[in-house]
Amino acid sequence: MSKYYPTIGLEIHAELKTKTKMFCNSKNDSDEKTPNVNICPVCMGHPGTLPVINEEAVRKVLRVGVALGGELADYTEFDRKNYFYPDIPKGYQISQYKHPLVSGGELLGVRITRVHLEEDTARSTHDKQEDSLVDFNRAGVPLMELVTEPVITDAETASKFAKELQLLLWYLGVSEANMEKGEMRIEANVSVSSDQEKFGTKVEVKNLNSFRAVEKAIDYEIGRQTSLLEKGESVAQETRGWDENKEKTFSQRSKEESHDYRYFPDPDLPKLKISEIEGFDKKTLLSSLPELPWKRRERYIEVYSLTNESSEIYTRDLVKGQYIDEVIKLMSDKKLVKSASNYLNSVLGVTNINPKYFVEVVSMVDDGLLSTTGAKEILKKLQTEDGNPKELAEKSGLIQKNNIEDIKNIIDLVVKENEKAVLEYKSGKISSIQFLVGEAMKKSRGSANPKILKELLEKNLGE
Repeated sequence: MSKYYPTIGLEIHAELKTKTKMFCNSKNDSDEKTPNVNICPVCMGHPGTLPVINEEAVRKVLRVGVALGGELADYTEFDRKNYFYPDIPKGYQISQYKHPLVSGGELLGVRITRVHLEEDTARSTHDKQEDSLVDFNRAGVPLMELVTEPVITDAETASKFAKELQLLLWYLGVSEANMEKGEMRIEANVSVSSDQEKFGTKVEVKNLNSFRAVEKAIDYEIGRQTSLLEKGESVAQETRGWDENKEKTFSQRSKEESHDYRYFPDPDLPKLKISEIEGFDKKTLLSSLPELPWKRRERYIEVYSLTNESSEIYTRDLVKGQYIDEVIKLMSDKKLVKSASNYLNSVLGVTNINPKYFVEVVSMVDDGLLSTTGAKEILKKLQTEDGNPKELAEKSGLIQKNNIEDIKNIIDLVVKENEKAVLEYKSGKISSIQFLVGEAMKKSRGSANPKILKELLEKNLGE
C-alpha cells in the first residue's frame, strides 16, 4: 500500500480590538445584540463615501508582526477584492494582496507567510424557512489575517499553533480572539500526496469555530482524500464546510483562485510608507511588547524550576499567572517559588488572597511553624476571614508543635489506642507507620511537625 503525506496550511482571521471600525467611525462592538445599529454610509458601501484608515488597527498588526519575528513592510497598500455576496455591502472587500503589512515570521516552529489587514464582512443568519438575514454591525470591523506556510503535517500541530496564536493575541491585547463569538476564525488548507516532494490538490475547509473542530476536520479531510487516492480517484480543488453534528466535511463550492477576485489597488486609500509614520518603527514596536508566552514559560522553568505543567498553567491562565508573578516579587527566597506553586494549584480560590499573606503562609511552612495540612487550612480561612496568617494559625491551634515532650505525649496516646497497627509494624509491615503518623497528626490537628513526629514514633516503636 502506498504511503500518503498530508500537508496543511492555516489561514486565521482575528477581529482586532479597536474603538471604531477599519475605515469609518462606526463603533466596533462584538457584544452588540441589536442588529444594524453600529453602521454608517461608509461601512454600508453607499456611493460617494470615502474610507479612512484606522491607525490603531495598523499598529496592532505591526506589533503582532514584530512579536512573530516577521519583516515589517516599508511600503504597503490596500486592495479591492471583488466578489458578490450579501454580506459584502460594497461588492468588494478592502484587503491587502501584493504588499501585506508583515511578511515571514515563525510561531512554534511553523513558518508564517504573511500577516495582513482587511475589513470583516457582515454576519448572515438563516432560519428554518430558508430566509436569510444580514446584520451589518460586523461589516468593516478591522480583521487581521495570518497565513502559514504549508509546513504542518498533522492535525494536533495545527491546533497547537492556533492556540498559541490566540494566546499571543491576548498577551498583546490586540484581540479578544473568542472563537465562540466569531472573533477568531480558522480555515485549513489540506492536501494529501503519495509523493513527499509534491503537494496534492488543495482543499480549503471552513467553519472551524473551535480547536476541537480544527483537529477533527483536518483528520477527517486527510482520511477522505487518502481514501479517494487509494481508490484511484482524484481530489477536487474546492471549498468545504465542517458539519459539527455529523463530524464530516461537505462540499460548498469550487475553490477560487486569486485572479477570480480581480484584485487592484484601492484608489480611495493612500499608499503607506511605514518607516515614515511616527511610532511604527521596529524599535518602538518591540519596546511596546510585554513578556511573550514562550519567554514566560522559559522563565518559570529555567529560573524557578517549575514543572512544564505548572509553567503552562501560568502562561495560559492569565489570572493565576499574574498572581504567581506578584508572589514571586514578594519572596525574599526564590527557592520557595516551587512550594508556592504547589499550594496555588492544590487549593481552590488562592488568587482571592492578598499575595502578601500567601507568601507569609508559605514562609511559615518553610520555617516549620505550619504543616502542609495546616497551611492549606489557613489558606482556606484567609478567603473568608480577616487577619494575618500567624494570628489565624495561633487562634486555630495550627502552629506546628516542635516541642519534643508535647509530641511524645501524642505518640504515647496513638500507640496505646492502635495496638493492632503497632504489632503489624513490629512484625515487619513497614507501611503501618504511615497510618500511625496520620493518626498522630489528627490528634495534633495538623499542628505537630510531621518530620519530628515520624522520627520519634519510629524510635518509640523500636524500643
